[in-house]
Amino acid sequence: MMTEPTRIPPRDDRGTQPAPWRRPRVVLWTAAGVVTLGFLVALEIVARGYGFSGPITEQSREVIFAPESGPLLYGGLALTMVVLTWRQRLIALGVAAGVDIVFFLVRWALDADMNFGNGALWVVLGVAVLGLTRRTGHERTLLLKGTGLGLLLVAGHKTGDTWLLITSKTRATVLDAYVAAADHALADPSWLVGRFLNATAPVSTGILHVVYGQLPLAAALVGLYQLRRVAVERRFPAHHLVRTFLMIGLLGPAIYMIFPVVGPVFAYGTDGGAWATANLWPDTLPPVTDPRPIPFDGITPRNCMPSLHTAWAVTLFVHSRDGSRAMRWAGTFWLVGTLTATLGFGYHYGADLLAGVVFALTIETAMRCSAHGWDRAGVRLVALGTTVFAALLASYRWLPTEMAARPWLFGPLLLLVTGAVIYAYVRTARAARAAREREPKPEVPGQRPAPEAEESAEPADPTDAAGAAEAATTGTGTTIGTGTTGESGATDAKPELV
Repeated sequence: MMTEPTRIPPRDDRGTQPAPWRRPRVVLWTAAGVVTLGFLVALEIVARGYGFSGPITEQSREVIFAPESGPLLYGGLALTMVVLTWRQRLIALGVAAGVDIVFFLVRWALDADMNFGNGALWVVLGVAVLGLTRRTGHERTLLLKGTGLGLLLVAGHKTGDTWLLITSKTRATVLDAYVAAADHALADPSWLVGRFLNATAPVSTGILHVVYGQLPLAAALVGLYQLRRVAVERRFPAHHLVRTFLMIGLLGPAIYMIFPVVGPVFAYGTDGGAWATANLWPDTLPPVTDPRPIPFDGITPRNCMPSLHTAWAVTLFVHSRDGSRAMRWAGTFWLVGTLTATLGFGYHYGADLLAGVVFALTIETAMRCSAHGWDRAGVRLVALGTTVFAALLASYRWLPTEMAARPWLFGPLLLLVTGAVIYAYVRTARAARAAREREPKPEVPGQRPAPEAEESAEPADPTDAAGAAEAATTGTGTTIGTGTTGESGATDAKPELV
């Protein structure tokens, strides 16, 4: 008895069966894009209300005018080029360099401001135009994702600058006195490390200035390492460093608005000028008195609580664990160097660093779960991190004198709750990694199967091919799409993953 051949679902433009989970992801990406655009527009409006341009204007003007940071634009180009082949990368770099040379000559002739980076931005935008006009389907999506990643790196920097200006304009007073009092429970590490750097300058300060200032470069290198196979696999990894880095930069300044702090070198040092409470840092500890908000200038950013440099360094350290031994050592060096610099240069208090660690691990967990799926352990860790972070800020604000009076109690307690978040993160991350390693690996779009797989898939001789065809039409052998032998209607076959 003849049976109707099994119907195979239609395939998309990459030759794979359409996955049912793509539509929700498209909706999610669209919603994220709309929210991001709305946020940038709102920030632009607020910035113009205070008399300066916002991130959209600042990034748009760099298409023609001299950019503020050429290396940042070329860093964005490097992230965009992860979706290109090596030949396309060489062409892109050549075009970027050529455009910059032309701009350089024109500016030199007009005696205008000199800088480079316009060519990198032009190429990034050109990749977007190429994706929209000359590509379709998955290739178009891939090019647009690469463009978005490169532009977000630059937009994130512009957004951060705008946030800092807004904090200085909208927060007339700062809460440094509260954090300095609470920092007595931690033995005033900023004063301690500041004196150490003064004693070992200029060697220590020279090295740490490089470490502190080149943290974005180190993060870009780790990010490029994680994205090195995008051009081959034709897809981005579900989670990588750049995602968490950008989210920290987006959410961190919002905390600045809630808890404005300028840092000991400004509130208690010479860099604060006439607005400083006294010239105490780092030689003399501030007195423990009833803390009050301190009036401060409208220029200095209130960018202390939490320490985003600490948060970024922690994230860099976490993501470098998956790299080579040299990368792991570099991640450790950058973490230790950044923590030392933030304290020794007087940019942060010890309390800021603890808040930055909790802040980073909470966001990293949330970003990882959003990529790989939420589980009970991830939800618990995000809830724990959020609770501990809120408790830290509340204690700094309303219990500083009690913390300074009982350092034997509150110092270990602060370290304990921070250590609890670190321990919970390590356990959760290891369990999540083990679970992902047990999952079947998805098939890479466009990748040819291994030679041994091709050989095993080919029939040994024509009689085997004829037998397979007969089995497909008569149902007496292996049925296509059912996955069992001799049983029609079986459902053991798994859909192809992309």
